[in-house]
This record gives sequence, C-alpha cells and structure tokens, in this order.
Amino acid sequence: MPAADASREISDLNLTYMLLAQKLLREDRAAAMLRLGIGAEMAQLLLAMSMAEVVKLATSNFVLCAFRLDELPIARTVMQDARERTLQQAHLAIVLAGQAAAA
Repeated sequence: MPAADASREISDLNLTYMLLAQKLLREDRAAAMLRLGIGAEMAQLLLAMSMAEVVKLATSNFVLCAFRLDELPIARTVMQDARERTLQQAHLAIVLAGQAAAA
C-alpha cells in the first residue's frame, strides 16, 4: 500500500473515531468514558474541540485510537467460541473497565 493511501486511511479512521467519541460523550459521558477507555480530562478535551480542531488532529499520520486488547489473555477470551455470549461480553466489560480504572 502506498504511503499516501495509508495516510489517507489513517486520517479517515481518526476522523471517524473522534466524531464517534464526541457523539458518545454527548449522549452519555460516563458510559462513553468506559467504552472509549478514557478519563475525565480527555473526555472534557474531546467535548470542547471544535470541528476544525478535530479535523486538524485527525490528519495526523498516527492512529489516535488505542488497541485495548493489548493483553493476550483478553484477546483470547474474545476470540473463544463461547456458548454463553452474554457471559463472555460481561466478562470482557469487567476486564476493560478494570483497565480503564487502573489507567
């Protein structure tokens, strides 16, 4: 993939992520913070950003959203064929909430 294509795709991903994050935060700040894995200061910063600031930040060559399944056991839990999908989702929510609280 040419570098220009990768940069454009990263920018698109960043813009989509930032707009989604702002939307989620406006709808339910506490739930959004948990889902996004961010703290109160970052939530406030995202909410305060103008569209021009969001677009400017989105055009960075770096992916702004973090891969939250950075621990192998968590990734394996998600990939398992669980008979109890609801239980698996609850377990994942607890683990990710614990990571957010520790950060």
